[in-house]
Amino acid sequence: MNGGDKIASVLVERGVKFLFTLCGGHISPILVGAKARGIRVVDVRHEVDAVFAADAVFRLTGVPGVAAVTAGPGVTNIITAIKNAQLAQSAVVLLGGAAATLLKGRGALQDIEQMPLIQPHVKWAASASTVRDLVPMLEKAFDVARSGVPGPVFLECPIDLLYDEPLVRQWYGASSKGGGLAGTALRLYLKSHAAKVFAGAGRVTASPPREIPPPPPEKGDARKAVARLRKAKRPVLVLGGQLLLSSPTREKAEELAKAVAAIGAPVYLAGGARGLLGSGHPLQLRHKRREALREADLVLLAGIPNDFRLDYGKHISRKAFLISVNRSEQDLRMNRKPDLGVHADPGLLLRELATILSGSGDWADWLGTLRARDQEREREIDRQAAIPGERINPIHLCREIDRALAPESVIVADGGDFVATAAYTLSPRAPLSWLDPGVFGTLGVGGGFALGAKLCRPDADVWIIYGDGSAAYSLAEFDTFVRHGLPVIAVVGNDAGWTQIAREQIEILKDDVGTVLARTDYHKVAEGYGGRGLLLERGEDVPAVLAEAVKIARGGSPVLINAHLDKTEFRKGSISM
Repeated sequence: MNGGDKIASVLVERGVKFLFTLCGGHISPILVGAKARGIRVVDVRHEVDAVFAADAVFRLTGVPGVAAVTAGPGVTNIITAIKNAQLAQSAVVLLGGAAATLLKGRGALQDIEQMPLIQPHVKWAASASTVRDLVPMLEKAFDVARSGVPGPVFLECPIDLLYDEPLVRQWYGASSKGGGLAGTALRLYLKSHAAKVFAGAGRVTASPPREIPPPPPEKGDARKAVARLRKAKRPVLVLGGQLLLSSPTREKAEELAKAVAAIGAPVYLAGGARGLLGSGHPLQLRHKRREALREADLVLLAGIPNDFRLDYGKHISRKAFLISVNRSEQDLRMNRKPDLGVHADPGLLLRELATILSGSGDWADWLGTLRARDQEREREIDRQAAIPGERINPIHLCREIDRALAPESVIVADGGDFVATAAYTLSPRAPLSWLDPGVFGTLGVGGGFALGAKLCRPDADVWIIYGDGSAAYSLAEFDTFVRHGLPVIAVVGNDAGWTQIAREQIEILKDDVGTVLARTDYHKVAEGYGGRGLLLERGEDVPAVLAEAVKIARGGSPVLINAHLDKTEFRKGSISM
């Protein structure tokens, strides 16, 4: 076994099914070794999408996603995706190629100091120096990625640790040609170095993964929270994506949903928690969250900090009793100290609350008030969706996409204005069916997220909701979808602009500089990569075109709808800081 084979053996033991990559000579043995052991190697058109795909795999399965990228530019290309995974608390294992141990710092191809670039954006980073290091260091990488607050990790793998020993020794010998005393000394040094690199490599084998349980609440935390809930007249639960870390499968997520329902308090879902309660659950509210938080006498934040999404805690009344539960101690107290802070897995706490409380709360009148507001806002959105225009009303398009969603659907959100409209109007049908970048607000996640989602859920309809600005970041992955037989559905909301930015920029600064795009033929770009493309220009054609796209995807071909949108005032004044 060479070093690439040893890495692949660890991946198999850790339950890895997919390895995302963009090929490079520095990492070829890893790819070949993974393929030989039954791991599906999925090659992308940009390294950043390999990491986004790995990120999606963790979010949908609970198994850390794995990406391998070549040295130098391969590593620098993934910084944004790694930072996105860090802020989204997503466990990604990144394998990075590197120059040979002998040649670091001597001007080798693509040789740069990679560790200082990566270390600020990961939980753990290390560089192997011998072949025997690879297995234990990679096993540690998986453990660190999953423990506590999950996050990305990085293992640097120099090229001479990955290839067969005879070939590497031959490389060393080729670099030591020459006579005289100096040549002899060099050959002795290289022989000694090779001996150190390969010493003990045959005695190290991969071991089964160890169990890493989620951090439990301290004894008494749940009863303290229940005591406060029973006193509350107007409680509100705000549930974030961290909630699902202890429920990474559909079955466990559905059990968690039953626990939330058993508590019986009004619920707002954020980020990756969208879809937890399905569509139309009587406890779930979607609109007027700010007003509800200001009127609440108890607020429970589960897996979400008081960041910009909650106006740094200002949305919550100072008179309300604030309970916060979070795996991250920093997030637990961000911007506002809770009255009851629980440093633990939020899913475990909610399960304990449900067991103790079990429907004993009586908040029907409060829920009715919030429900009435929700219904009035939905009627208002319906009125806005019906406003005719020269092209397609984006709210109307989102309403129709929502009607087209099958029970088994995964929605990938990648964009600004149009995607925010979709987030406001689409209803994910089940837990673990909504993927957005998270708090980093990264554009460009669409192609990679959809790639990972379709591999994890081959029988589901996977929808990418693109803005026309964000679409260009990952449209090249249509080539990947075609080559790997992954029929996703992409909808580009084409309003010929970076509209989320233009809204405020034009109003405040009276200039649209840098925000204007063309109504590009994105559907033809998809066709150029081997997929199918549909042009959508009229509102009355929306249902038929969506139905055709679903039919095409279920027939085995990825498809892109280029939807020409009208401008609207739906999201005016919604910029975040």
